[in-house]
Order: sequence, then structure tokens, then C-alpha cells
Amino acid sequence: MPKIKKKNISKKYKKIKVAIKKIKIEPAAKVFKVSKTTPQVLRGFKDILPGEQKYWDLLRTKAEQIVQDFGYERIDFPLLEETSLFIRAVGKETDIIEKEMFSFEDRSGDQVSLRPEGTAQVARAYINHGMLNLPQPVKLYYLGPMFRYDRPQSGRYRQFNQFGFEALGEMHPVLDAQIIIMTYNFFKELGLKISLQINSIGCLNCRKEYKVQLLNYYKTQKADLCEDCKIRLGKNPLRLLDCKEEKCQAVSEDAPQIVDWLCEDCKNHFVRVLEFLDDLEIPYNLNSRLVRGLDYYTKTVFEVWPGPGTPREAGQGETEGEEKKAQIALGGGGRYDNLIELLGGRPTPAVGASLGLERIILKIKEANLEMPLIQKADIFVAQLGETPKRKAMALYETLRQEGFKIAEAFSKDGLKNQLEIANKLDVKYTLILGQKELSEGTILLRDMEGGVQETINYNKIIKELKKRLEK
Repeated sequence: MPKIKKKNISKKYKKIKVAIKKIKIEPAAKVFKVSKTTPQVLRGFKDILPGEQKYWDLLRTKAEQIVQDFGYERIDFPLLEETSLFIRAVGKETDIIEKEMFSFEDRSGDQVSLRPEGTAQVARAYINHGMLNLPQPVKLYYLGPMFRYDRPQSGRYRQFNQFGFEALGEMHPVLDAQIIIMTYNFFKELGLKISLQINSIGCLNCRKEYKVQLLNYYKTQKADLCEDCKIRLGKNPLRLLDCKEEKCQAVSEDAPQIVDWLCEDCKNHFVRVLEFLDDLEIPYNLNSRLVRGLDYYTKTVFEVWPGPGTPREAGQGETEGEEKKAQIALGGGGRYDNLIELLGGRPTPAVGASLGLERIILKIKEANLEMPLIQKADIFVAQLGETPKRKAMALYETLRQEGFKIAEAFSKDGLKNQLEIANKLDVKYTLILGQKELSEGTILLRDMEGGVQETINYNKIIKELKKRLEK
């Protein structure tokens, strides 16, 4: 091995030092214009305050209970992915890709995006981690924030949360039915009235002829279409059926129905899905114009609309209220048998659903549903003086480890202030520890309902509390 000359290393080191000196590092305040006004949350984003957490706790609890009952396991993804993942999965001509993604170039020059939805990530993870070698179907669920640069309105934010569950690796229609049943049960257990809208959009083969028929019809109606639909006419004709503009919905009333063009395999698959739902008496509406807004869907698709709903069949008009329901779907899903192969994996059938949590919470509030009572504290620990405060903190930890529901206000010094807080928390008992009690080895036990105080041996307080709380 040739010797490295120290002289050469020294020259290279000097060159590096000179180069570093030439780099001008600007402080953040110079690069970005810093406002001196009070910072505000960005448009389309929101804080979830403590008073709102009861709704989120309820949804998380119900969501995890449902999926775990059916054998689904949790998976968490990064918030940031390669932009190409979503372009390939969701489709170039979709609103998400064309208008709504938070995309940028990072410092390495890579094109990245905040995730706008979860199914593409499920597919990527399935490929990356060799999940095809696991027993199939692989059942996964996720719960977390997504990002779309959408126009903010009631129930729609630029950062929003989705609960999704996906079954990968099996074609059987029972999985389509199971996903729909899980979705229905989730809303039923929340006490929300919903309607399930269901359709089949077939496979790539039977959609070819249907697209020809659809285009032939819409070309005769072009003058009555919105500007977006005139563009969709040449790019993604199925999306014409998904438009929420009133005049475009009127045009779609007489459009050809895809169910009339399904191949035998797709027709049989759809019939079997419906049979499973019928056997369990799951109510649904056949909606011939439901296509969903993403390119990866095949065969079964469905949406959840708030309220009892009415079928949107061809020839049936829609009231203004029903039209609004269609625009604020609480969730949806379907089968996506080509997605994993499209992203470079082996051909893998899959089906799943995702639900918008902010919209569901909005409907819970509108329905004035009774919320589960938050588990409140039974015992409040009060203290008087610096040394008693330290002893009270140790007692608090002991009580916590024993499983008691407890509360405190150790930052307060006056007993009056602490008792006011204990009253607001509606605790059953307050323990009071002062210098006198500390020297005598006792503690005061105050019954908050009757106001009666008793002196209890400090070493027997846990036993005494257990006895009283068990009554």
C-alpha cells in the first residue's frame, strides 16, 4: 500500500478551509421576512384543543376496536414521500395531483410531497418489506394526518386525519364485503346515520368499451359541461361522473351506466359482494355514477354519505340537500387490484377504505350525540408548605402507581385555591398534608360532598382510600 504524503494532505486541508470561508451562511431572519405580528395558524390548518380531545379519543378507540376485531394490524408511515409515488398511484389527471399536493424540491434536489392519502403508502410498504411472503391477505390499518392544498371549508382542512384499513393479497369478494361491513359498523357504533353508496367500475378490460360509450355521450353534451369537465373529456372521462357541479350532475343523469358494460368476471364479483352484504342485512344504495376520484380503483367502489340518503340512480333527480351530502362524503374505498404491480411489485389484488375524522366529528356534533364521560379523578392531593409539598409529591406518585385516579395543583400554595380546584374537578376526597400532619405522621382526609375532615394515620391512607372507594 503506497504511503500518503503529509504534504499533500496539508495542501488539500488548506483548500477546504479556504472554500469553507467563502461560504456565506445567511441567518434565517435575513433569508425569510419575519413578521412582528402575533403568529396565527395557517389557513386550512387547526389546533385540536383539550376540549376537543374527547371526540378524537372516541374515534381512535372505536377505530382500533373495529379493526382489531377483524385481525388488522397497525402500520405507521412517514409524512413525506417521493412525489412520483403519488403520481404513479393516484393518477396524473386527478385533482389531487393537478391541484392539491404539497410538493417541493428538498435540499438534495429530490421531488417530495406531504402524503395526500394512505393507500399508495400501503402499497409501497407492502413491496418494500416483502409482505407478499407473509400469510395472505395482509391486513393493515393506519390513523394519522394527510395533506392536500384544498379550498378550506366546513369539515375540510389542508391538514386532515384519516383512518384507513386495507387487505392485500386476496381477490375474494368476501374481503370487499368485510371492508364495507367494518365501515358500516364503525358508524353504527358511533350512533351516526349514514348511507352506503356502492358501485362496480369493472376492470381495465371492460372499462375500455365503456369509456368509448361515455365519450360518445358526453361529446353531445359538451356545451353544458363545466370547464374542468371539458378538460376531463380528453384526459380522464370516468371523472366526468364524479363532478359536483350542478349542471354536470344533470348531464350525468342520462349517461351510460358502467354496470351494463361489466365483463362476466367483474359482474359475478360484484353480485357476490352484494350477496354477502344482503346476508348480513347491511343496507346500501346502488349508485351507478359512483366512480371515486382516484385512478387505482377497480371493481367494487363505495362511499359513506351522512344521513339516510337516497339512491342516485339514472332518471332520478336529486334534491339540493342530497347533492350536498354527496359532496361531503365521510369516507369511502374500494378494490385496487393493479396498484402494487403498477408500483413495481408482483400482481397483487387488494381492497381498502379510508374515513375522514374531521368530517365525522363535525357530524357527531351536529347530531348532538352523547359522548362517553371522561374518567375523572377521585382524589385530590393538597399541601401546605415546602417540605409537605415534597412529601405530597411522593405520595401522589405512590397513589398513581396503586391505580388511583388522582389530581393535584402543586404549583399553588394556599389551601383555599387548591380546594377550589378540587371542587371544580368534582373529586370525592381531598388529602391535605401540612407541617403539623407531617410532624405527627398523619394526613387529613376531607369528604368533598359533606365537608367532613378526619385525621388518618399516614401509613394507613392507601388502605383507607381503597375501602371508601369500593363502597
